[in-house]
Amino acid sequence: MVATAARVELPSPLRRVAWSAFARAVGADLDEPEQPLDGYRTLGDFFARRLRAGARPVASDAELVQPCDGVVLATGQCDGQRAVQAKGHDYTLAELLADDTLAQELSGGTFATIYLSPRDYHRVHSPVAGRLVGYRHVPGRLWPVGPRYVEKVPDLYTRNERAIAVIETAFGPVAVVLVGTVGVGNLWLRWAGRDGATTEALRGQPGPTDVPCAAPVTLAAGDELGAFQLGSTVVVVYPPGAVELDASPGQVVRCGARAGRRAGGHGGGR
Repeated sequence: MVATAARVELPSPLRRVAWSAFARAVGADLDEPEQPLDGYRTLGDFFARRLRAGARPVASDAELVQPCDGVVLATGQCDGQRAVQAKGHDYTLAELLADDTLAQELSGGTFATIYLSPRDYHRVHSPVAGRLVGYRHVPGRLWPVGPRYVEKVPDLYTRNERAIAVIETAFGPVAVVLVGTVGVGNLWLRWAGRDGATTEALRGQPGPTDVPCAAPVTLAAGDELGAFQLGSTVVVVYPPGAVELDASPGQVVRCGARAGRRAGGHGGGR
C-alpha cells in the first residue's frame, strides 16, 4: 500500500500543497530541493529529490565521507564475518552481500550502519574514491528498518531486499549496501544503464542478480550511487585495518561530511 501510494502521480496544482504538508509532518527542509515542489510528480519522486547546489558540500580534505543523511545505528569492527545489527542481534557478511568471495575479503573489516528517516535526503553517495565494479541486487522482504525494528527483528538486513555497490579502491573493496524497507522495494541505481535503472524489474528473480555499469565508472568521494523512494538504511563495509571512522551510534550525520580517515600504512587493492 505504501509503495503504491508513493507512485501515485498528483495533478500539478496539488503537488505543492501535498509535498509541503508532508514535509512539515516529517520535518523535511523545503529550502533544499533542486526544483520547485510542483516539479515532483509523485511522493517517491519527492523522496528521491536532488538538492540545490551546495546543500551537501563534500569535505574536500577527507579521505572518507558520509554516504547519506541519517543517524548512525551501529559501527565497529566485524568479528570475522559477523557484524552487529543491534544489541543481541548480528548477521554475517556472506548473507548481507550474497557474495562469499567479497565477504571473505571484508572479513574483520570495519562497518557503519546509517538509518535514513522520512525527513532525510534520500540519495546515496560514494564514501570513497575508486572504481565502481557494479551492483548486485538481492531480492527479499520489505520489513520496516527503523531503530525499534532493528532491535527486535533478527537478521533484518539480510532478509530485506537490497542492492550492493562494490567500489574498488587503493586499499581494497568497499561495499555500500542499500537496504530496502516497507514501501521502498524500488531502489534507483545511478550507473545501471545510460540514465540509471530501478530494481523493480529484478524483483521476480529467484536469487541475486549482478547489475553491471553501462560504462566504466570512476568515482570521487561524494559521487552519487543511487537513491531510495522512502526511508531506509545504508550499511558500508570497509576492508580490515583500512579505515578509522569518526561517528558513533546515535550520531546524526550529513551526506558529504567527513566520515573518518584511512588507517596508517594500509595499502593493497582488489
